[in-house]
Amino acid sequence: MEKINAAITGIGGFIPEYVLTNDELSRMVDTNDEWITSRVGIKERRILNEEGLGASYMARKAVKQLLARTKTDPSEVECLILSTTTSDYTFPNTASIVIGRLGMVNAYGFDLWGACSGFLYAMDQATSMIQSGRYKKIVVCCAEKLSSIVDYSDRATCPLFGDGAAAVLVEPTTEDIGWKDSILRTDGKGLPFLCMKAGGSVCPPSHFTIDHKMHYIHQEGRTVFKFAVTYMSDTTTAVAERNGLTKENLTWVLPHQANIRIIQAVANRLELPMEKVMMNIEHMGNTSCASIPLALWENEKRLKKGDNLLLTAFGAGFTYGAAYLKWCYDGDREQV
Repeated sequence: MEKINAAITGIGGFIPEYVLTNDELSRMVDTNDEWITSRVGIKERRILNEEGLGASYMARKAVKQLLARTKTDPSEVECLILSTTTSDYTFPNTASIVIGRLGMVNAYGFDLWGACSGFLYAMDQATSMIQSGRYKKIVVCCAEKLSSIVDYSDRATCPLFGDGAAAVLVEPTTEDIGWKDSILRTDGKGLPFLCMKAGGSVCPPSHFTIDHKMHYIHQEGRTVFKFAVTYMSDTTTAVAERNGLTKENLTWVLPHQANIRIIQAVANRLELPMEKVMMNIEHMGNTSCASIPLALWENEKRLKKGDNLLLTAFGAGFTYGAAYLKWCYDGDREQV
């Protein structure tokens, strides 16, 4: 019996129209373009600023484009794994909203909370489901409205984050392509350094939590930076070594788009030129779990069947890891 693997057979994406530039931010908080660019490498980010729209809206847009591009009927989808940190509601899950709006009548779905590592976690889950032989079409979607939890008076965090969504179709293959390997980990040390302090069952909303701005992203940047560089570099190196990936046969390294200095540190550890590093941080900012699939979506036409991609991420929790993906199709094929 031929070995079944899981491959990404198509991709869709969505970014809001509104662009928040560094210059505009400098009129909101004590910062400037040079400070932001030199420290994190971000010039602008997209913001979903229409009232009443959340992560599910962007997810629907991305999934709808994906289904059109791959000529997939919504009724064919068997499962939707939706990774997000900014779900529309505490309950129901955001996946159920997308499934209902898009008419995925034969699908079930669930939200996966992996913070910035969410795409890697979700893809690993989808791969296992495909390899079991029980599923043929799974959609993995990452959608984040981080602007809804950013304090725009906090100069340390407000320049970092943006909004967006991307989705991929995961299908079985017997070719030597697809999701080949991964190392995924969770380190419980991360809670004090990157979190939202209130809003959950430990600290429910109250006048106190609102008055003290406890419903926004809290980050201790230096500590997060140190752990991110170490964990992303270590896992990418380990995955590369056990799969025989070198600077000669690696086509792309795609790190989570959090900070240009973290990205450069990962590339240096692998002894890779920056020309082989896929990035969109300058114009997208940090879109958490959506950053890796959004970069794939934006750079799809540059991808060729058989390209070796090394993906890596780090997020709240701490969650982190790396994965080896052999691309499934020529990205310049005709798209809808």
